[in-house]
Amino acid sequence: MSVDFDITRKKINVFKIGKLYCFKYYFTNEQVFNELSPYYNKEKYRFECGTAGERNKIIKYLWKVGFEVDIVEDLQEYIVKIDRMKPYVSILKESIEQAEIGRYKIFLMKDIRSVEYAIEQGAERYTDTHQVLF
Repeated sequence: MSVDFDITRKKINVFKIGKLYCFKYYFTNEQVFNELSPYYNKEKYRFECGTAGERNKIIKYLWKVGFEVDIVEDLQEYIVKIDRMKPYVSILKESIEQAEIGRYKIFLMKDIRSVEYAIEQGAERYTDTHQVLF
């Protein structure tokens, strides 16, 4: 059996947030979006499902259409904060989930690249591991 290593695969992080599995990705292929549309939450602009079985079905489909999927259960390295008085719309667009604590907006970002972008926009890594946010 040969193993197919395709370096052109795009990566998607699926985050475990409470009892949900969530990811954000803009699919340019309408057929792919339509296939996954039952899992799309229009209010949060993300895909989500509530069981490991649904998650596995989605991962299998994404692999079939050329994506590599990583399941992220330790969210810490993807969380940033920014003073809520600073502009954060561009950060919000790349986030999976958000919360507010005191004067800060807290964002769970969709990937490391978006974490780095948020930091360039004035955000900082969120390091308070004692407070569960998502």
